[in-house]
Amino acid sequence: MSAMMKSFAVSAVALAAVSGMAGCRGQTTKDTPIVGIRNMYDQPKFDIQEEQEDHLFEDGRTMRPIVADTVSREREVDIRYAEGRTEDNSGWVLTIPDAMVKRSGGWDKMVQRGQDRYNIFCAPCHDQSGSGNGLVKKRAVLSGATAFAPVSLHQDRLRHMPDGQLFATITNGKNNMPPYGWQMVVEDRWAIVSYVRALQLSQAKTESNL
Repeated sequence: MSAMMKSFAVSAVALAAVSGMAGCRGQTTKDTPIVGIRNMYDQPKFDIQEEQEDHLFEDGRTMRPIVADTVSREREVDIRYAEGRTEDNSGWVLTIPDAMVKRSGGWDKMVQRGQDRYNIFCAPCHDQSGSGNGLVKKRAVLSGATAFAPVSLHQDRLRHMPDGQLFATITNGKNNMPPYGWQMVVEDRWAIVSYVRALQLSQAKTESNL
């Protein structure tokens, strides 16, 4: 190949590359995306607890139940710590168990950890002050979906709620709030309870000074 032909080929490739990059910048399209490996783009999957005809197991399930009479190594077996219930399961524990505070390194470390976890998992909805004016609420209001607006953590109902019930709400979720039991360890959920109480206390002091 002559030098002129080589130069022409290089120029053509460079022009095509520049044109392709220009077409990907700042433009939108409704065309179906070009996917070289389709099964990497649209992967078949089974949802948790879903029953399908094209199932994995003979009983129609897509997952296996917990093996009877077994407890995972990470599972918290004490009902007071794991569920926020009294030892006899007759009601909610009123305050954060002392053993959980000790396990967390004391109140100061627990509240500090709670603030860190709260700002990650809770602030997007409840905002950093706990007033319920986070980004999720602002977007819900703009879109007209006010039913999805989170509540203020400074309501009297929540201020007087037992700590165990607040812990259970974080663990299991409520209404539009998703459960966080599978995302956070037990200590972190109790730490958030301690920080929410600190937020409520600081707000109550502010209101009393008005």
